[in-house]
Amino acid sequence: MMARRTADPAETRAAVLAVGEWLRDGSAPEPARDELAAAVRLTARTLAAVAPGASVEVRVPPFVAVQCIEGPRHTRGTPANVVETDPRTWLLLVTGLIGMDAPALHLSGSRAAEISQWLPLVDLAS
Repeated sequence: MMARRTADPAETRAAVLAVGEWLRDGSAPEPARDELAAAVRLTARTLAAVAPGASVEVRVPPFVAVQCIEGPRHTRGTPANVVETDPRTWLLLVTGLIGMDAPALHLSGSRAAEISQWLPLVDLAS
């Protein structure tokens, strides 16, 4: 099995900037699937690196699922604390362009909203 890559901050920022126009302007053309996948995967892995642990699972299908935030570890079945959303909503969230109250952001469990402590990961809102 291949080891999971950790996210390099410069690589993460570059991947997000590559899709930045699409994030800021919903009418801009959707990025290529590989560009979108890179931005989603790298930002999720960055969150897992800055908030290590396994008490919250972040899912951004079809690209990535990571565990983060210290606390009770989830090992089987449905995790108690889950953040799940689509790729565009995830990237809007981690860039500070939307908040945790976004309708397409699904939080379950008492600790899921704690990811907000580490956001934005790449600030495009400024």
